[in-house]
Amino acid sequence: MLRILGNSRKACDGISRRDVIQAGALSLFGLTLTDVLALQEAAAAPKAAPPAGASRHFGRAKSVLILFLYGSPGQLDTWDMKPDAPEEIRGPFKPIRTSNPSIDICEHMPRVAKWMDRVSTVRTMTHTYPIHGVAFSLTGTGRTDLAMETNTRDPRHWPYFGSVVDYVDTAARRQSGQPPSTMPTNIILPHRFARPGPQSQWLGTSWSPVVSQWEGKSTGADPYGQGRENPYGGITPDTRFQFTEKKSADLTLDRLNRRMSVLQQLDAQRARLDHSEEARGWSRSQQLAMSLLTSQNLRNALNVQAEPMALREQYGMTLFGQATLAGRRLVEAGARVVTVFWDEYNLGNSAWDTHVFLVNRMRDELLPGFDRAFSTLMKDMTDRGLLDDTLVCVMSEHGRTPTFNSGVDGQGPQGGGGRDHWAEAYCAMFAGAGIKQGAVIGKTDKTGGFPDERPVSPKDVLCTIYHLLGIDPHSTILDRQQRPMPLVEDGEVMWDMLA
Repeated sequence: MLRILGNSRKACDGISRRDVIQAGALSLFGLTLTDVLALQEAAAAPKAAPPAGASRHFGRAKSVLILFLYGSPGQLDTWDMKPDAPEEIRGPFKPIRTSNPSIDICEHMPRVAKWMDRVSTVRTMTHTYPIHGVAFSLTGTGRTDLAMETNTRDPRHWPYFGSVVDYVDTAARRQSGQPPSTMPTNIILPHRFARPGPQSQWLGTSWSPVVSQWEGKSTGADPYGQGRENPYGGITPDTRFQFTEKKSADLTLDRLNRRMSVLQQLDAQRARLDHSEEARGWSRSQQLAMSLLTSQNLRNALNVQAEPMALREQYGMTLFGQATLAGRRLVEAGARVVTVFWDEYNLGNSAWDTHVFLVNRMRDELLPGFDRAFSTLMKDMTDRGLLDDTLVCVMSEHGRTPTFNSGVDGQGPQGGGGRDHWAEAYCAMFAGAGIKQGAVIGKTDKTGGFPDERPVSPKDVLCTIYHLLGIDPHSTILDRQQRPMPLVEDGEVMWDMLA
């Protein structure tokens, strides 16, 4: 059954308000009362019981902020170093001690090292699809292939988890009589992510993420020396984020309000004739468009220039650093799901996709850039009390091969070499609401290539995120063929990562 967090007080007939919300939300998905009862029966079937006291974690997180490192950092160059392995496996980087005696990390993340006692580190993320499977990582489907991961229109895709959260939250607000939120629920920074993953798919376009644009000048060096823009290496301080295209010069707020008033009157008439979900979705799209244009709260949240320059510089004057700062501001303003992608820009095999020139790129740009942004985010959110109810996730789609390839000059790690795609073992980090501090989950073999204990699927991570947001990950929604589908296939909540 679809679980939506709500008040559990009983009505006069013994049915709880939560039960009413659940039934109403399911009706929004096109399910009848018979369907609801069938799903409740299925949900009551025996399954692995959570540990005692696990319910205290349900709904602990008001928001989730995901830092997605597209292209995938190598586990042996970051959080699962193997200093005793041969050079072609361990690479040239050295481990350093951290605030957590259970884990050492790469020498080029000294600031992150100071926070390792406050995070949970998973070293045995694993699956079988080494193909930049962002959609596989961030949606509920339990399978993928190369055709899916290179085509956003592949009909087999499932909706982005942030779109599902938006859908469920909106259903709960509607059924409980709450007004629509003035802050978008599901936001992506710093610009549109072109690959499959953060799309609403069969939920419909009304549930697509709100995606920012950025305006500014890139100052970062092209990692390949070809003169291309590289904002992830540096940007000018006047760089800013926004959610709208250039506005017409004659579109004033008064005129916009008059237009919306007419639309609302027409919508009221139409609502008497059409109570379909399509109509509600169209109305929601109008409301969202209006809020993007007129919300002072949203504009304020995006305005990173309002922060002291010293703090902005601590995050790093890079596109990822400033987008991470904007993500913190959006969460503080009430956004539910914020995803910051560090992805490719104007160049393939860039970002964290380090097939070539791994050493220079990791040492000079990638690791220092992440080190500054993540460590400052942790301190900033701690100082503001945001970590108590905000889940912070550092994720990627896979890892990298235990051994270096020969590289462009045939000299392996000492020259232009790098590591290729590898999905059998990689790392992720989690902090904040409900997360156990200092946990190190899983152990890999001596090459860092395979889990020796406690393998963790991306589906387990999604189940845990849903659970902390107050949504049962084993709930059911309808796909294009009107078939009940679980929010997540084949995953379970990671009870050992919860405090």
